[in-house]
Amino acid sequence: MKMDLKLKDVAELLNVSETTIRRWVADSKIPYYKLNQQFRFCRSEIESWVLSCKQGGGFAPFEEEEEECPKERLGTQQFGLFRAIHKGGVYIDVEGDSKEEVITAAMKRIALNLHLDAEVITDLLLDRERLMPTALSNGVGVPHTRDFLLQESYDVIAVVFPKKPIEYGALDGKPVNTLFFLFACDDKRHLHLLAKLAHLSSKAENLSFMKKHPSKPELLEYIKNWEASLKPSSREEMASR
Repeated sequence: MKMDLKLKDVAELLNVSETTIRRWVADSKIPYYKLNQQFRFCRSEIESWVLSCKQGGGFAPFEEEEEECPKERLGTQQFGLFRAIHKGGVYIDVEGDSKEEVITAAMKRIALNLHLDAEVITDLLLDRERLMPTALSNGVGVPHTRDFLLQESYDVIAVVFPKKPIEYGALDGKPVNTLFFLFACDDKRHLHLLAKLAHLSSKAENLSFMKKHPSKPELLEYIKNWEASLKPSSREEMASR
């Protein structure tokens, strides 16, 4: 699916300033193209860039220099991860000896709550994995589909803790012990949540907490506090004035 994003869209979705996006463009750190002398970004390319950067220990959205990120609240997107996990739930000790088996077993349980066809969604998820593994490094994976969007007004993230770590094809070679099944209701929210999950998985304290296989109430409380601590981009701060 091709979707054109403007510079300000990417800045908002990755929660960095437009100045930072321009710097990444100048340094050829982010995929882009020009249309009528303006920068444009393809949604699918930005998604792949987020995944590959995090597997390689690259960029850190939500963490700009202090002068570019005054400590203000994020607005409507601030607790997007909390709300999505609240809708999706937490599934502990999901059986499976491989990525395919865990995804299949997880979707049999998740699909019931989302009123989706488990076999169809499983096939879409596995197709996406064959295109490019959705591991974010450090034992975290974010299974999602290429083109499927929820026909709802909200996003869903189902958190799955496999009974044992599984080989996932991550660039860092580490097995995955936490999976965030991501189902968004539009492309922009999908990209924002993916970037936020990438940031979550880059912090040692967050990874240590996930390894404890917290319950849904415990995880929601942790995520709420973590999202509340994030710094917004200068663009959002200016818009709030």
